[in-house]
Amino acid sequence: MRKIEFFDTSLRDGEQTPGVIFSIAEKVTIAKQLEKWGISVIEAGFPAASPDSFEAVKQISKALKETAVTALARCVITDIDKAVEAVREAQHPQIHEEYGKIFKMLIDNIKADREIIFSPHCHDDLGMAVANSLAAIKAGAGRVEGTVNGIGERAGNAAIEEIAVALHIRKDYYQAKSPLVLAETMATAELISQFSGIAIPKNKAVVGANAFAHESGIHQDGVLKNAETYEIISPELVGIKHNSLPLGKLSGRHAFTEKLTELNISYDAKELPNLFERFKRLADKKKEITDADIHALFTGETVKNLAGFILNNVQIDGHKALVELKNQDAEIYVSQGEGSGSVDAIFQAIDKVFNYQLKLISYSVDAVTNGIDAQATTVVSVENLATGTIFNAKGVDYDVLKGSAIANMNANVLVQKENSQGKVEQISAHDGI
Repeated sequence: MRKIEFFDTSLRDGEQTPGVIFSIAEKVTIAKQLEKWGISVIEAGFPAASPDSFEAVKQISKALKETAVTALARCVITDIDKAVEAVREAQHPQIHEEYGKIFKMLIDNIKADREIIFSPHCHDDLGMAVANSLAAIKAGAGRVEGTVNGIGERAGNAAIEEIAVALHIRKDYYQAKSPLVLAETMATAELISQFSGIAIPKNKAVVGANAFAHESGIHQDGVLKNAETYEIISPELVGIKHNSLPLGKLSGRHAFTEKLTELNISYDAKELPNLFERFKRLADKKKEITDADIHALFTGETVKNLAGFILNNVQIDGHKALVELKNQDAEIYVSQGEGSGSVDAIFQAIDKVFNYQLKLISYSVDAVTNGIDAQATTVVSVENLATGTIFNAKGVDYDVLKGSAIANMNANVLVQKENSQGKVEQISAHDGI
């Protein structure tokens, strides 16, 4: 049976989604998770586009051990030179040239004594990206390109997780298999969602919250008798597990670390004390900690510390807010704001610290888990009025107002970085005052 190569372009084409921007650290984290998932090739970026893009590809090339790293290049010698330099230290370097001008030339002129791998790169403008990719595989394609959760330009790319699961479920028809570790699918999807600021639609195939939910009494009865009645895919296949080890306020560090292991969450030992402290604070507020809470706790910590800024405190008094921020140099900034409501007041106070001209495009809050005591994910989209660029940013916290503050703080950091021409990984609030 043929083994299909999976070519992930979440870090290149996926970042072309309006409002999505990944930091270099986030790109490296995502690349490591994609390698853990089993992706064959990662298109890490377009090195000629900017110094940050070049550096991201270079760092990813150094970090990965098994997965091939490729970089995009136009048919221009300077682009190709940049790409070669960026992937030089990769264990398995590749270069991915756009086919526009060269496609016909390749077909007409290449005479090879080895196998040529053909690969579809489909976008979802008509809702057929996954179907067309699968049709290409059926016709003989040996590689398929796409992104996690289908993010990308316009209507997005083919969703890699959907293609992989389809190959697994219908391997008798396609006579091909995926290299992905399907149990890592949910963790990968959630990581991309957190870093991109794009929520996973509840009705999305494979990884949506409703993919394995059954509301109808007839459906519930059928599933209880035999899950295969209505579930062609089992939750466990894609890494959705039931809580075999419930956590609560009395759980100790050992139970917490066991849960991280069970959920395949990687972390540095030095991060554990801080993660455990945040878990205990959450456990004081929630009766039962779910797997989704743990994922949010982990990814939320990464989101919160974007570029070294931390929200120390937020206080509300009617339509007035006081916020306290701390940067990586332990400098403290206290600011007050007044607005039409609590959230507006918080945003006004944070915007004063950075002193940039922003326009709020959208603001949304979604519960990570069910119940009145659920953690909240806040997503803001802002426009940098100096450039017209739109950024998405997230904040995750049990307190909706605090999560909103974190999201707005992260949005300001992204704008600050753009206005500093992408040169800053360590950022001081003084840069925006």
